[in-house]
Formats: sequence, structure tokens, C-alpha cells
Amino acid sequence: MPLTGEYEPSPSAWVREQVELYESSNGQQGNTLLDTGLPVVVFTMYGRKSGKLRKVPLMRAEHDGRYVLVASKGGAPENPEWDANLRADPRVSVQDGATIVDGRVRELEGAERQEWWDRAAAVFPTYNEYQAKTDRQIPVWLLEPAPID
Repeated sequence: MPLTGEYEPSPSAWVREQVELYESSNGQQGNTLLDTGLPVVVFTMYGRKSGKLRKVPLMRAEHDGRYVLVASKGGAPENPEWDANLRADPRVSVQDGATIVDGRVRELEGAERQEWWDRAAAVFPTYNEYQAKTDRQIPVWLLEPAPID
């Protein structure tokens, strides 16, 4: 069963607008990072404080039906807010074009983290620059398809 509940749009205008454009066009528009041409997908999760649905466009890094979420925040010293949402509740869905995949995420470590980091950096090499800018190890999450209950 997909995630259900009330949607609370992002306070960030560009995130809110990109999500609206992406969803209203089934991923035919708003499907790249700004003007880079690099593909994005939209992840939906529960807000840890509000319990409402939160949505965030992230780089599309997929392999064998699994998706990676890189909590880079552009190399900022702190993790993005959505990282804390995943820690509180691992149920997530991703809209990839017109397809929606439900599942659970888990934070990756060690060799598995490196494998998925490399896949994500192949799509968006700037992740390596972000990691070099910060002292924190950027969290890497893996969405594996599974029924959500």
C-alpha cells in the first residue's frame, strides 16, 4: 500500500515548484536538476515532527530497481532535514516518471555504501566535491522495493 496522508509542501520555493511540476506531468517536466539536464526523481516520506507527507527531488541513481538517496545538502556541515525523517520512519516511495515504487530505506555502510556512492557519483560527479567540502560522512540510503504497511 502506498504512503497515505496529508501532503505538506516544502518551505523552499524551488523544491515545492519542482515537485508540483514533476508530479503534475508524470515526470515529463521538472525531471532534471535545474538546467543541467541531469535526471531527478521525487521521493516521498513522512515528516518526523508533523507526520505529514514530505517530498524531495533528488538525483536519479537507480540500479536493478533500487534507488540511492544521497544526503549531501551540497556539502553543508549538517545533514538535510529529510535525512532525519528517514531515521524516524524508513517507509518511502519514489516517483520515477509515471512509475511509483514503494519500499523501505536503510542507511548504507562500508563496502556497500562505497558501491552505491560510486553509482550515485557516476550520475552526479559533484557528490565527490560535496564530500570534500564537509567533515561529516555524507549519509547514503538505499530504497529497496517492498510493500508498505
